[in-house]
Amino acid sequence: MGDTNLEKKKVVDQDYPLDHVPRSARRSLLSISCVLIGFTFFTPTMASGASLGAAFTFDQLILIITAGSLILGVYVAAMCWIGARTGLTAVLQSKYTFGKVGAKWSDIILGGTQVFWYAITGEYMGSLFAMALGLDSFGWKVFFILLWGLIMGITALYGVKAMTIVSYVAIPLMAVLMIMVIVMAVNKAGSLDAIRDIVPTSEMTVASAITVIVGTFASGGTQAGNWARFARTGKTAFIAGLLGFLVGNGVMIFSGMLGGLVFATGDLIELMISMGIVFWALIILTLNIWTTNNATAYAFGMAGAEFFGKNNKKPFIIGGIIIALIMAVCGISSYFIPMLNLLGTFVPPLGGAIIGDYLFVSKGRIPMLQYVHFKNWRIAPVISYILGCAAAYFGGMFNIGISSLQGILIAMILMPVVNAILTKCGIDDSHKVDEDAEYV
Repeated sequence: MGDTNLEKKKVVDQDYPLDHVPRSARRSLLSISCVLIGFTFFTPTMASGASLGAAFTFDQLILIITAGSLILGVYVAAMCWIGARTGLTAVLQSKYTFGKVGAKWSDIILGGTQVFWYAITGEYMGSLFAMALGLDSFGWKVFFILLWGLIMGITALYGVKAMTIVSYVAIPLMAVLMIMVIVMAVNKAGSLDAIRDIVPTSEMTVASAITVIVGTFASGGTQAGNWARFARTGKTAFIAGLLGFLVGNGVMIFSGMLGGLVFATGDLIELMISMGIVFWALIILTLNIWTTNNATAYAFGMAGAEFFGKNNKKPFIIGGIIIALIMAVCGISSYFIPMLNLLGTFVPPLGGAIIGDYLFVSKGRIPMLQYVHFKNWRIAPVISYILGCAAAYFGGMFNIGISSLQGILIAMILMPVVNAILTKCGIDDSHKVDEDAEYV
């Protein structure tokens, strides 16, 4: 990978926002897995599970959660594998796939959606802290939104190292919470059979339910390579991606589903507070949101660094947090479920195009950044992405197939097909590369 030359270069930001991660900075499976699991151990995800819990029987939900988590897990694991193999962030991978200008769309959609998530978690945390402490007024809610939004933003400035430390503390407590949820739900219902007999009270199509599951972490999962690029091998990154997004996110959705079925709420933190377990509820809430907010702030910091070509994520983390806190104070959470459906439709095809380009066009080898003269646009990926989005959008509109899955597959499969058609037409859709280029 040319690590010797790379490490001699002056690096402003040790998280390498505009470069390949060198071998000397790579981390273990435990470290990467903890960051990704900490990212997906996210209490608002339980609200997504609860929305499904009201629309299906228990047995149907098991199949839906398994299918949705499998789609998300394999997709994200593939993005993690590419991240570790190349040592690049998702937005830098987009630069190879879509070109210099095309990558700006990735910066906007991936960075922008993470700002949205930071705002959602900020509003959620502010509301629960104010309620738990008996200070349930708008003023106190705003105070806690700003307080925790700023505190969590500070640790995000320190990158992967700080994220790993917070995850080591938060993950065991979240595991305890999920076990508590399962035990409480079974005790409340009387038995597992009683839970299986609960009748749905609302309606939702299976395709929409799976899209909600994928949409929960469609944007964050597409950027999972931001952290997986620090893995020592592609295999390590792939396993870490599965642990985080198939197992971790699946268990969170399952916990929320049980809460929705039995307690008519997916917000188990709020349930704990109502039962008088205030101290532990707030501890678990804080650490849980902290791991996710570290990751979201890191992601929009990386996107901002690529967009403006600055080798420093910190100014963009600060700017994104300010925007997110304004959105949180204005009540962005009312757009939560509609936004999940949009994310599940329009973000996965982006990753599908990147996967298709890397596997089938680049054949798993790309030149290092310093040897590439990037085109402004590459036609094949743009066409593949647009058609992938169309497949996902119209599939969802007319209830045909699973929109998020077909968005990924269409974009991925069309990538080499459109590229081959352009080549036969005499159109060179590739970047220019120096003859002495080193490859990763």
